[in-house]
Amino acid sequence: MTSTIKVNNIQNQCGQNIINENSNTITIGASGDTIALASGASQTGFGRTGAVNWQTTKKTANFTATSGEGYFCDTAASGAFTLTLPSSPSAGDIVGLKDYNGNFATANLTIGRGGSNLSGTGADKVLDTNNLSLTLVYVDATEGWMPVEEGTGFIGENFISATGGTITTSGDFKVHTFTGPGTFTVCSLATVSANNTVDYLVVAGGGGGGQGDNSNHMGGAGGAGGFRVSNDTCMSAPQTSPLANPTGITVTATAFPITVGGGGAAAGGDNTKGSSGNPSSFSTIASAGGGNGGAKCNPCSVGGPGGSGGGGTSGGGGGSGNTPPVSPPQGNNGSTGFPGSNNGGGGGGGAGAASSSSPGPNVGAIGGAGSFVVQTGFAGCNGTPGPVSGARYFAGGGTGSSDSELQGGGDGGGGAGSRGNPVTNAGAGGTNTGGGGGGGTGNGPGTGLAGAGGSGIVIIRYKFQ
Repeated sequence: MTSTIKVNNIQNQCGQNIINENSNTITIGASGDTIALASGASQTGFGRTGAVNWQTTKKTANFTATSGEGYFCDTAASGAFTLTLPSSPSAGDIVGLKDYNGNFATANLTIGRGGSNLSGTGADKVLDTNNLSLTLVYVDATEGWMPVEEGTGFIGENFISATGGTITTSGDFKVHTFTGPGTFTVCSLATVSANNTVDYLVVAGGGGGGQGDNSNHMGGAGGAGGFRVSNDTCMSAPQTSPLANPTGITVTATAFPITVGGGGAAAGGDNTKGSSGNPSSFSTIASAGGGNGGAKCNPCSVGGPGGSGGGGTSGGGGGSGNTPPVSPPQGNNGSTGFPGSNNGGGGGGGAGAASSSSPGPNVGAIGGAGSFVVQTGFAGCNGTPGPVSGARYFAGGGTGSSDSELQGGGDGGGGAGSRGNPVTNAGAGGTNTGGGGGGGTGNGPGTGLAGAGGSGIVIIRYKFQ
């Protein structure tokens, strides 16, 4: 049996109209009421207005979207991933997305088309704009999904966005590491001016070791490349390098060329000095290459000057460090070789310490220790300088050559000294440490060759969230 109720108005107990028909217009609800569908109920015929239901659990990995939903996509959590659109869409289907933490430029979000076109194109779309929000509506098989709303609205604090080098994340900071020449490009600046200051580590190439001869004239070692570091933003560390400058570099939205100096060449033959290392630079910060190691030739028995000075030989003095001078100093002096025919080679200076002089005949001087940055995290900016667990050392001096002693280079990539009995060639400075090359005893029977200096490195660090 079919029943029919004919009324123009339905009222609540207070006499307010909750359903009203007037001239073919039907009003549901009274002023201030909320109209809700029961759980599990659905509506048809009302159409969509371009809105989606935003899912408040963020997405951090590949997933397939559902029509009618919007998603907050976090590419900082685990890297770039793909949002795949529904595979069998109907006209009017809608999907929304938003960059969760302003990271799309660093780790992209890809829109997988799910078999349909994207604005008439049969290819996926990579999104690389920070803070992007986007709403897509499926139209038809020709155009497929089309954007109806797009923006980069952001109401919080902006931070630096930059490219260049190898980028890693440490807490709230990004780190750009350059092991060769490149460009650090600041794409956008922070809204708070204090967050436009970046910290730097700029290490130059180490000097090459000098070569003695087979008459026990021992070659001096190369000095470490200049070491310059800042700690403006309080790098996570229990202790801070004594060379840390409390003032970093304030950047602008521009490209900064990065120079990473190569190590100096080892001596090419008997009684030949090594070559000085090459400078590294970022913005206004330039570190000088390490000084060359000396050999028994006049006037080249003296170690060369540089970021840290090279070692001398046959009584020749060590080269001067911190040349040209900066504050805090970028390095230390090399040491004097032991005088006489049975001399020991002088050691190269390091960023953290000068090399001590050759201790006696036929014994090379150990290279000066380098300095460090701490990579493992404890809060704080201040502390007592010294060896630190979890630290990475740079810019150690090379060790001078010896007759029968075998001695390693200074901490921070300094090359070991050569020896003549048994024959052992000198060590090269460590790659991307700025360590100095070890000194050589000579090229004849029973002698060892000098070592080349190690290449430098540039590291830049800033707050990104």
